[in-house]
Amino acid sequence: MTGENSFIRLSPDGGRTQTHRFSHWRVLWCPAGAGHVLLAKSSLTGDAVRIYSDHEPVARWLQREIESLLFPAFADPALPVAKAEFSRAGSADFKAVETIRTADTLIEMVWREFLPPFVLNMPPGSANRPIGVFSTFFPARWAQVAFNNLVAGGKPWPEKRGERESSSACLAWSETWVRPAGSKPG
Repeated sequence: MTGENSFIRLSPDGGRTQTHRFSHWRVLWCPAGAGHVLLAKSSLTGDAVRIYSDHEPVARWLQREIESLLFPAFADPALPVAKAEFSRAGSADFKAVETIRTADTLIEMVWREFLPPFVLNMPPGSANRPIGVFSTFFPARWAQVAFNNLVAGGKPWPEKRGERESSSACLAWSETWVRPAGSKPG
């Protein structure tokens, strides 16, 4: 898979309690095609997992191949996928905004106050995962999610990624997920 996997995780207490988790995927290529997916679990969704996509096969592929390893609550194949439109504004220079629209839902994800970017290098086998990821991270000190104009409470918290300063809210661009040579999907 190659594309992006930007995310926002918010907490009222510096990460001890995670009250909002949003994982935004812009897939340029994977075996299921190309498309966008947002996976959300938040008090704004009644703590239920919600999935939004403009190409359901891509959402199902991400659930099966990647999210099952990252956050199993997002990987349930019985979860419905809501048809959505996706757009981006801004950049990692000042402020980036991802907008997700359905017939009755408007979600805006915003990242600002960026730390220095870095390349995340986790080959297959890292973090006890059979797959690896290489990505350019733009960590944000400030992030917000609005769900039908209701703003998620909490803040991103600082996290280290190896030796790098990061946060629980990052633009993860130029991201590629790989399997070891000769391995087959699970």
